[in-house]
Amino acid sequence: MSDQLRYDSRTIWLHWATAGLIVTLWGLAQIIDEFPSADRVWPRSLHIILGVTLLAIYITRAFWRLGRGRHLPPADSGVLALAAKAAHYGLYALVAATLGLGLVLAVARGDNMLNLFHVPKLIDADKALRGMLGEWHGTAANGILILAALHAAAALYHHFVLKDGVLRRML
Repeated sequence: MSDQLRYDSRTIWLHWATAGLIVTLWGLAQIIDEFPSADRVWPRSLHIILGVTLLAIYITRAFWRLGRGRHLPPADSGVLALAAKAAHYGLYALVAATLGLGLVLAVARGDNMLNLFHVPKLIDADKALRGMLGEWHGTAANGILILAALHAAAALYHHFVLKDGVLRRML
C-alpha cells in the first residue's frame, strides 16, 4: 500500500496505544473489586496510573490529529461516511468523558497511590456521590468498548468482505 494511503507512524502508534490502554484499563476495572479491600491499593493505583497515561496519549493524539497528523479521505461516502465520522467522534467523546469522570472520582475519593502518596481529596463527596461517579465512569467505559467493537467490526468487514485496504491504512 502506498505511503500516501496510510496514516503516518505516529498516528498509527497513538491509535493502537489508545486501544491497548482502553482494553487493559477496562479489564483491570473488572477485577479490582475481586481483591479484598486492603489489597485494592495496587490494582486501583495501576488503573489510575494507566488512566493518566491514557489521558496524556489522548491529549497528544488530539493535538497531533489537529496539527501534523496525516488526514486521509473517507473510505466510504454518503450514510456510511457519516456513520464512520459519528463513530469516531463518539469514541473521542466517550474517552474524554471516561477520563474526566475518572479524574473527578480520584479527587473525590482521595486515592492512595501505591502506598507512596495520596491523591488529594479536592471534592467533598459522600459515599453516594462517589458511587454515582463510579457508575457513570463505568457506563462511559462500557460505551467505549461497545462502540470500539463496532469500529473494529467495520474495519474487519472492510478488510475481509470489501477487501478495500481500509484496515491496512492503520496497520
